[in-house]
Amino acid sequence: MNQYREPVDSEEQEEVTELICQEPDLKDGQMKEVTVGDQKVLLVRTQGQYSAVGSQCSHYNAPLIKGALVGGRVRCPFHGACFNVRTGDIEEYPGLDSLPSYKVKVEDGKVYVSINKKSLMLTKRVKEMCKMIPEIKNTILLVGGGPASLVCAETLRQNCYQGRIIIVTKDTLPPFDKPKLSKALNVDSSSILLRPSDFYQQYGIEVWTQKEVVSVNTADKVVKINDGTLQLYDQLLISTGCRAQPLSCPGSDLEGVKLLQSHEDAKEIHNSCLGRKAVVIGASFIGMEVASYLSDKAASVSLIGTSRYPYERSLGPEIGKMSMQMLEEQNVKFYMKDGVTEIRGENGKVKEVVLKSGTVLEADVVIAGIGVTPNSDFLTGSEVEVDSRKAVIVDKFMRTNITDVFSAGDVTSFPLTIRGDQRVNIGHWQMSQAQGRVAALNMLKKPTKMESVPFFWTVLLGKSIRYTGYGEGYTEIIFKGKVEERKFLAFYVKDEVVVAAASLMFDPAVARLAELMATGQIVTKAQAQADDLSWLQM
Repeated sequence: MNQYREPVDSEEQEEVTELICQEPDLKDGQMKEVTVGDQKVLLVRTQGQYSAVGSQCSHYNAPLIKGALVGGRVRCPFHGACFNVRTGDIEEYPGLDSLPSYKVKVEDGKVYVSINKKSLMLTKRVKEMCKMIPEIKNTILLVGGGPASLVCAETLRQNCYQGRIIIVTKDTLPPFDKPKLSKALNVDSSSILLRPSDFYQQYGIEVWTQKEVVSVNTADKVVKINDGTLQLYDQLLISTGCRAQPLSCPGSDLEGVKLLQSHEDAKEIHNSCLGRKAVVIGASFIGMEVASYLSDKAASVSLIGTSRYPYERSLGPEIGKMSMQMLEEQNVKFYMKDGVTEIRGENGKVKEVVLKSGTVLEADVVIAGIGVTPNSDFLTGSEVEVDSRKAVIVDKFMRTNITDVFSAGDVTSFPLTIRGDQRVNIGHWQMSQAQGRVAALNMLKKPTKMESVPFFWTVLLGKSIRYTGYGEGYTEIIFKGKVEERKFLAFYVKDEVVVAAASLMFDPAVARLAELMATGQIVTKAQAQADDLSWLQM
């Protein structure tokens, strides 16, 4: 579907108007999907007033009617994006675009919705943005080409910043949809770009690809780039993300040992595994998604993990065991509570993987998904403060310890509101986007705190496990539904309070819980234990 700019009000524009329902048909806090012309519309009633917006999430087109309506916004059931039901504006991520909003009129107890004919088939809109003015001598430099930088750039333009914006990325592509790489390795580069190249030209956002910042001098407000050039800045955003940890065992430098970081890596892993023996090291989200993807493409897939079950620390043993069984049914072989001591080769190429248990696996390709390291090495020698894991330390406004230097995304260690401002490092796509927005607003002296609730998802064999909150240190899991039947809702409890939830085939429970957490509500262990889940509107 196309996107469109904010519509210009003009009485001459032709509209399609339809009688949708009677005024008493919807109660407060209810929504209904209706059709105007050929367009599906989400009709909502809040605080006695009707409003109408686009019916599909702007991220991956999920039907918002299946989402969670809490207060004045609706949250997508799939990946947690939120939209204001009056304006259609996006208020929580993932996704970049807002929803179209439509005219609603209530007359004689009847509800009418009108849509401009020109915008009848459009399902999302780009928020209005200003253009750059070359005479304005102010430069905001965004280091890293991920979602934090892109949302930061767009937020700056949406808030009338007309100076220079430069995004510097070592990738060959401008900002792209990275979560897709591990879920669909053979994805075409054009299909994962977050914005087309003419978008950047239109709004005066410079994107420098295949360039890397190698050092920062915060006193002189200048960075050095790997081609030897220097670039001055007025304000700086560090959003360099993380890199995959390489293997350290003997043989890890052999041909056929892969890490998944770039679009090129994904293509290479796909091509090298077709009909070949693949060994995946690491039983967390990247490793499991890659094994799932390769299960019907490689000749064999073996997965090695150090715990009893995949995801055991994050999602718990029950969900881990279920995930493992799902992949075992697709002939993925698991070697758990094990590790790699050596990768052996022949003529410089991978031939077999030796495990601590003594098992030897034949291998043509080895893919490592054993964790990540923040990309902050270029800050060595600068005054910017990092923690023991090398994550950049920021406050709730995404400010570092240095004036005019901000940081956002996976590279940061930040205070998490829902955990009493406990300092955390969370590698979620949605959090990176939210932090990019908060950084931009604070650069523009519009004080805004980072208060988003973490939300992420993983996909195995076409099925999505959704997760919200922050479960570290949980002491108990309360299940609704049955994990073994692959339809469940799991509440993670710590100190008598629900700190996180995960679900499979139980929408929109996780989206609704995320909204409750976002509004500051405490969900108790007793609520989670109760048979009556009406508080979740399930």
